[in-house]
Amino acid sequence: MSDRIADWTRGEAAITFQTCGACGHVQYFHRAFCAACGAPDPREQRASGKGRVYATSLVCRAATPETRTHVPYNILLVDCAEGFRMMAHGESGLAIGDSVTASFKPFAGKLVPFFTKEA
Repeated sequence: MSDRIADWTRGEAAITFQTCGACGHVQYFHRAFCAACGAPDPREQRASGKGRVYATSLVCRAATPETRTHVPYNILLVDCAEGFRMMAHGESGLAIGDSVTASFKPFAGKLVPFFTKEA
């Protein structure tokens, strides 16, 4: 689709989400419909990259050969400022409740969101 905005899932340094025009529901996973009310064509928007750590987990065992060089790495659940929660990578030492900002880093051959603590 040529009318889609940039997003990290397509190798671009941006996070996007969708908002339903009918009910206002905010969703992170891209769908052709609203997951709350079923209305078609939710609107895509670019996220600010700001959020707060909801959960954090340090990965110490590689799941695949491609991730072995990255161990240990931190996986987060982030409550984003726009109202959706996403899973992403983050710097070590982050704690639940920390305010964070997204950047993008290569991981196992892909560009992924990487959150760091706000100064």
